[in-house]
Amino acid sequence: MESRLEIIVRSTEIDVNGHVNNAKYLEYLEWGREEWYELSGLSYETFGSMGIQTVTVNININYKKECKQGEQLTITCRPDKMGRSSYVLKQEIYNKQNELCADALVTSVTMDSSTRKSVAAPEALRKHFS
Repeated sequence: MESRLEIIVRSTEIDVNGHVNNAKYLEYLEWGREEWYELSGLSYETFGSMGIQTVTVNININYKKECKQGEQLTITCRPDKMGRSSYVLKQEIYNKQNELCADALVTSVTMDSSTRKSVAAPEALRKHFS
């Protein structure tokens, strides 16, 4: 399943170069992942009831096209790869003209909430990667 989240670029997200600051893209991607988790039935509460948390361990982002204040952006998120405890989500950011502005591969790990050690990803997460 792929999620899609639409946002509007705000003035506080613009840097001295007149476009979205590079760090804001990471925030946009996080919002997109949260949308995917919610639509997949994997809220914080759901993971919490399993005694599991997810931790982002790597983000590989490619900036393709600048985004400016007032632009409408769409952030997509979909499953890419699943390991034992790690998994990768593929994300893209498009402008209203459907031009790719950024893409990223985001690797996360499932960990036991009490031991803070990695644990096998639960079936509730794995099923989205088949």
